[in-house]
Amino acid sequence: MIYEWFQNITFIWPENFIFMATIPLLVWQYLQKDKTGRGVIMASSVNYKVPPTFKTRFRHLPFILRLLVIALLITALARPQHQQQMTRSEGEGIDIMLAMDVSGSMLTQDVKPRRFTVAKEVAVDFVKKRPTDRIGLVIFSGEAFTKVPLTFDKSTLLQQLEDLKVMDGGYIEPGTLIGEGLATAVNRIRKGNSKTKVIILLTDGKEDAPPTRIIDPQMALEIAKANGVRVYCIGLGVSEFTEEQMASGVRNFLDEDLLKKIAGETGGRYYHAVDKNSLQSIYSQIDKLEKTKVEIVHYKQVEEMFLPLVLAALALLFLEIVLRYTVFKGFP
Repeated sequence: MIYEWFQNITFIWPENFIFMATIPLLVWQYLQKDKTGRGVIMASSVNYKVPPTFKTRFRHLPFILRLLVIALLITALARPQHQQQMTRSEGEGIDIMLAMDVSGSMLTQDVKPRRFTVAKEVAVDFVKKRPTDRIGLVIFSGEAFTKVPLTFDKSTLLQQLEDLKVMDGGYIEPGTLIGEGLATAVNRIRKGNSKTKVIILLTDGKEDAPPTRIIDPQMALEIAKANGVRVYCIGLGVSEFTEEQMASGVRNFLDEDLLKKIAGETGGRYYHAVDKNSLQSIYSQIDKLEKTKVEIVHYKQVEEMFLPLVLAALALLFLEIVLRYTVFKGFP
């Protein structure tokens, strides 16, 4: 921390450091004077030795203090400043709601390693690239609910994405409710203040509704259009399967006609992803289409540092004068 603080110190007039050359001259002059001006006491015995005192041990202290005073004043003349570079992003972000299919078919391994794993990883990368936007997460299977409402808190959203699991039975109804997933996402995003509202809906199947369904895809589409929400639909899964995949029960139930209709009538686009690279490319295209206009403002915070140096020099000078005329006072 101290090292980083010193890294931000700059000198406005560094040419004044040339006066530091006087310090070696003062040291040389002092040593010469000390040799010629030292007192001598004649003793009759060569074994006689005067015990050292505080005054003799630290007799150079006033001169050292004087050098420190000179060094501090020269440094102050160089006008040191502590500068802190800062940036601030300005601009209006957009509201984005991710609507992700978490049905059991998302565990299919035609998209390596699994459809669901790839969908999560690419979504995480997309969120990290949108620092100024509010983003939320809706998941759907045989039911649909909000996992993360629209938020600027990217750390929470990323954690929820990474912890996301396929809802294959258990406490949630099996199935694929594309309509209710879309309607839930629209209901969340329509309350935002942003002028631009976008939903990215990802699924690998078609509408597979349990008897408890309330909203069908057509009704969800009308709700999205009424609220001015643009929907980008992504179908995930390979189009053609190998004999081995067919034998293991892998099927493609993707309803591309429905996804194209939703995207087309809301002003979005439909994409088909067959592997991780193609899904990354799709998210990259959406990222470019829905780019946020952000103005980056750079500014400096400057703090003058010469005053503390001057005060420290005056304190040391006062201490040097006191010591020179009290403890280290010499005889005339």
